[in-house]
Amino acid sequence: MRQLVRIERICLAGHLVSMAFGLAGLLWVMPHPEVLSLIPAGQTLFRWSMAGGGVVYILLGAAAVSIYAYRTLGLSRWLMFMLPAILISLSSELLGTSTGFPFGDYSYLSGLGYKIAGLVPFTIPLSWFYLGFSSYLLAKSGLQALAARRSGSLGWLGQVGAVLLGALLLTSWDFVLDPAMSQTALPFWYWHQPGAFFGMPYQNFVGWMGTGTVFMTVAALLWRKQAPALRAAQLNLPLAVYLGNFTFAAVMSIGAGFWIPLLLGLLLGVTPAVLCWQWAQSPHASVSLAVADAQPQPLEDGIERIAA
Repeated sequence: MRQLVRIERICLAGHLVSMAFGLAGLLWVMPHPEVLSLIPAGQTLFRWSMAGGGVVYILLGAAAVSIYAYRTLGLSRWLMFMLPAILISLSSELLGTSTGFPFGDYSYLSGLGYKIAGLVPFTIPLSWFYLGFSSYLLAKSGLQALAARRSGSLGWLGQVGAVLLGALLLTSWDFVLDPAMSQTALPFWYWHQPGAFFGMPYQNFVGWMGTGTVFMTVAALLWRKQAPALRAAQLNLPLAVYLGNFTFAAVMSIGAGFWIPLLLGLLLGVTPAVLCWQWAQSPHASVSLAVADAQPQPLEDGIERIAA
């Protein structure tokens, strides 16, 4: 199991580093191709990066979150979230690229891997999973910590709030990502009918919020009798994944001069995500979370102590 922790950290580091290389390629090398002559094998590295960089960073992100979920929550809880997230988001994306509902009229270009049914790259549902999982776990743990401070449990209303907040965190990432990524010199998707929000139709964000809410609700119902018991320190990876991907999107938005989407994302995404992480950091909140969920995991606790 110690080896799993090591692999998880390698995947997370690779995920973050590959995003940084992608940013360098899109924002620095493409506008100034002459710099490739200064880098050994620069042309070859750039072609590899543009051809498969998007696939690599998504696969590494999904791998890091999958190992983390398996290690901290167990096999069943990991699958209870991952399978609905992938299947429901894929269904939404296939419907969207075929009919324009629920996101609007758009199509994927090359660069994100093999397209399922010739429409949706196989990596897209994986990104829904690992960002959705990180968003929901931060939201649920933060609200659970607030409830614990009042010596109470989350309750059904709190569970609904966790789903809605998790879906909002996920959608706020797209506020920042979608306008910039669809309008770069090398876009990964394009809109047949550009919308009023920096080229995005408002319908797109309604679709994101709705899709995230649906698969997080399914996962919450499946987790109902197997609620995850996490210590505060175990939320570091979800926060790192969320902030790392938000930073990637933020740098792209800054490069495109899209400041309003960035500010919205900071207000509605980063701020509540960090607050949820902070709320779960107090010793009182950590103990209360474990008691409220009543799911002791002695083996996984031992793994965490070894990893620390």
